[in-house]
Amino acid sequence: MALTNTAILNAKPEAKPRKLADEKGLFLLIHPNGSKYWRLKYRFGGTEKLLALGVYPDVSLADARQRRDDARKLLANGVDPGSVKQQAKRAIKENAANSFEAIAREWFAKNQHTWAESHAEKIISRLERDVFPWLGSRPIAEVTAPVVLDVLRRIEKRGTLDTAHRAKGNISQVMRYAIATGRAERDPCPDLRGALPPAKENNFASITDPVKVAELLRAIDAFSGTFVVRSALLLAPLLFVRPGELRRAEWAGFDLDKAEWRYFVTKTKTEHSVPLATQAVEILKELHELTGHGRYVFPGRDPQKAMSEAAVNAALRRMGYDTKTEITGHGFRAMARTILAEELHQRPEVIEHQLAHKVPDALGTAYNRTKFIKERCTMMQLWADYLDKLKVGAEIVPLRA
Repeated sequence: MALTNTAILNAKPEAKPRKLADEKGLFLLIHPNGSKYWRLKYRFGGTEKLLALGVYPDVSLADARQRRDDARKLLANGVDPGSVKQQAKRAIKENAANSFEAIAREWFAKNQHTWAESHAEKIISRLERDVFPWLGSRPIAEVTAPVVLDVLRRIEKRGTLDTAHRAKGNISQVMRYAIATGRAERDPCPDLRGALPPAKENNFASITDPVKVAELLRAIDAFSGTFVVRSALLLAPLLFVRPGELRRAEWAGFDLDKAEWRYFVTKTKTEHSVPLATQAVEILKELHELTGHGRYVFPGRDPQKAMSEAAVNAALRRMGYDTKTEITGHGFRAMARTILAEELHQRPEVIEHQLAHKVPDALGTAYNRTKFIKERCTMMQLWADYLDKLKVGAEIVPLRA
């Protein structure tokens, strides 16, 4: 006798699993906990088998009968429906393993240790926010130029063209990794050349007029935020390193007796040395009493982590500076580079080495941690003394046109 919806609704669980038979091998298996599973009993190759057809009530009686009939059609054509189902499951797993997101996360994990922490955070955040929601589940082999362009257009419509170009670069890196590991045939991103308007290059906002630099230094002196952030602000113009290098500075790299800070520059894959002027040493000695027991010179709210990437820029905004048009944490580098050359007449190659840039020389592009070290020590003290004079209003000479 065929099952009815009423009979299914009224069926009560018992101490042991029991079956309610329908027709043509279909039955409902009721477990003691009340769960109800559709099963199809069939024979293939002389062997009795069971095929799971779903869970009631997600799969209704009518749906279960349709699935039963589909399975019986396969049997009529000499095909085992159980094998078909297993193949479908394997295909789903393979597609998931070879999805763009799965391979992108694999690529990220293999390369993460080679990037600065802040750079890695930006990459994974960009992928998770702007790429994975639309491209993540797609099999990597099905990622085509129109598919990628659709993702990039979504980003462009938000008015973030630079982000769209960066996302395209990340997608291309993932595709090249997939090609190298045998899971894709080609990278479609080169086909999109010209599809996006060129991104405008924006230099980091900076102040290079000595008069305005003096005002900034006095504003930093008057900053009323936390001692750690204030110390970072005081050191930023003195050291003019990259903002990420400053905020992630570790005490292990400092030798205050020798007035030197050594660290590894992730961007250039080189060791770098920063001679410390006496003013910088005094700031660090005072800060050491507060944070010297830990790893980071500038710890964040969590002492096990470095200060937030946004801390210095947020402090500048609190002081009334626009970090898009006036000064940003990175802008202290341009400030030092310009004034050291144009006002203090320092040699360009000495400045570039102190900025941890790779400098062309007779032997090619090279960088040496100790190159020009005596000149750099002298320059860093000259720079610190110059900033002190600016701050108190002495010897301020406006930049020449």
